[in-house]
Amino acid sequence: MNKRLIASIIFIACVSSAFAQKTQLPSEKKWSFGADMNFYFLQNEFIGLPVFRADKNKLHLEARYNYEDLETFSGWIGYNFEGGKNIEYFITPMIGRVVGLTNGIAPGLEFTFNYKGFELYNESEYLFDVNSNENNFFYSWADFTYSPKDWLWLGISGQRTRLYQTELDIQRGILVGGGFKNWELTGYYYNVFSEDPFLMFSLSSNF
Repeated sequence: MNKRLIASIIFIACVSSAFAQKTQLPSEKKWSFGADMNFYFLQNEFIGLPVFRADKNKLHLEARYNYEDLETFSGWIGYNFEGGKNIEYFITPMIGRVVGLTNGIAPGLEFTFNYKGFELYNESEYLFDVNSNENNFFYSWADFTYSPKDWLWLGISGQRTRLYQTELDIQRGILVGGGFKNWELTGYYYNVFSEDPFLMFSLSSNF
């Protein structure tokens, strides 16, 4: 583990601790955790992309690996906004530090909107590479789904990533997923009618 990665983890931990102390409330909620494991089945390789999340009241923490680039870690801290009646929303602006094969600072945003079984989810970031402005890059992953049942959803998806690139600027596809208790599994088929199709599966758990 290189010195940049160790320093970044310590910095995020210190900022998170200070932020948590300032946001304590009398009716403080417990921590909630979530983990995703995304599996990319590409034509010539397999990539695993783990994500871990922790939330307490307004505080959001997140860690990713292989997201911005291979062998690259990113740590995030954010602030949660949630509410709504007819249209429920959950919005989290964040700031992250990226270290590894790619190094940089990244402001990001995650949001979810729900309306009568329809859901729009997006996670985006803009990476400012500390080594070269030419490597700056905008990442985005968006899913639009409909759930005919609480445990079943289907829809469309789009990704703009540097992890895997084709002739298409945005990898686009279809998805179908299901859930059981605290577990969810969603399958994606991207670039269906192109020369570079690939599969992705996302296994998620909340605890």
